[in-house]
Amino acid sequence: MQPEQPIPSPTLRRRRLGSELRRLRESAGLTGEQVIERVNWASASKLSRLENGRSRPGVGDVMDLLDLYGVTGDERDELVAIARDAGNTRAFLSAYKVMTSRQRAYAELEAGSIAIQEYGAVIIPGLLQTPAYAKVRILAARPLGGTAEQQAAGTKTNGAKSAGQKSTGPKRNADDPDTEVAARQSRQSMLLRGNGLPRYTAVLEESALGLRCGPPDVMVEQLQHLRNMAALANVTLRVLPPNATIASWFLSETAFSIYHFADPDPSAVAIETLAADFIVNEAPALQRYGQVFDWLCEAARDPAESIDWLTEEIGRHVAAGATELGTVHPDPESPTTPAPLSLPATGGAGPGRPAGPPTQRGPQEQATRRTEQATPD
Repeated sequence: MQPEQPIPSPTLRRRRLGSELRRLRESAGLTGEQVIERVNWASASKLSRLENGRSRPGVGDVMDLLDLYGVTGDERDELVAIARDAGNTRAFLSAYKVMTSRQRAYAELEAGSIAIQEYGAVIIPGLLQTPAYAKVRILAARPLGGTAEQQAAGTKTNGAKSAGQKSTGPKRNADDPDTEVAARQSRQSMLLRGNGLPRYTAVLEESALGLRCGPPDVMVEQLQHLRNMAALANVTLRVLPPNATIASWFLSETAFSIYHFADPDPSAVAIETLAADFIVNEAPALQRYGQVFDWLCEAARDPAESIDWLTEEIGRHVAAGATELGTVHPDPESPTTPAPLSLPATGGAGPGRPAGPPTQRGPQEQATRRTEQATPD
């Protein structure tokens, strides 16, 4: 059973700890080289990886730094606790029945969020996908992937291996589409906690819901699922018409997701591209993506109109050859009642994944790049 409260995300904890350690070092008036020398670490890059949240921290290492910086009392206890959360990936992953390395970065961001805002430019976001639709997306992207061996090993495209890429539950081949589908379904349960968190808002382009996105029966089931999810108190869906004017003719080239956490944890943006995903937490970038999402919401249909449009679109898919699956009422235990449908071996339509960097380009943003073999979320 999914816990009622958000689970501390190891990724989020690492970032929070890193920013605090950098602040303490700067307050102590020490350079990175001076710190490495005084704590007698062999690797000069170790401190940089800790401060940038790129490595799993050892509690002993963190305590050595806190000793050097003269941190005591409640502040020390809090930072040591954060360090333990940051390294405890096993406890985090135990909340999921199955998890692949490709899904883990999203799961860690989602788990501790109090609010999530997503823009689906071409593909319905993973948190809203039915099993059948998810399988279409996975199989359609497969011709663009690496070898089965690379995918099964969870190998990054640059040859580097992430720390702690273990999955919980029964061992499965990561190249198996059913494993990927199960991982997405496991992630989706966090929208059904029943405590109103996270508050979830999605803006979906009409093109992400149209006739070329999958077999008609699959799309009818998917659209009915969206309509049912929109009935949940913590979920808001908006459909963006193709002729809508966004602000002063603004165009957003890529899908993105914004994750908000309880203070003082920093928000984050995940940006999807064809080759890799980027996670950004710099304040200027967060402000720009927040503004873009506000523009998208203003240009899209309101929630009630969006539900009406979904109903009409279901009729269009039925007219195109789908079997009417009937109205499914929201169920807090299982929001999508219809069983997954059989899919063609070829996987249906192409991936339709937008390529390219974020539209609003400003000063160079530091980003943590997730370069694993990309599968549409």
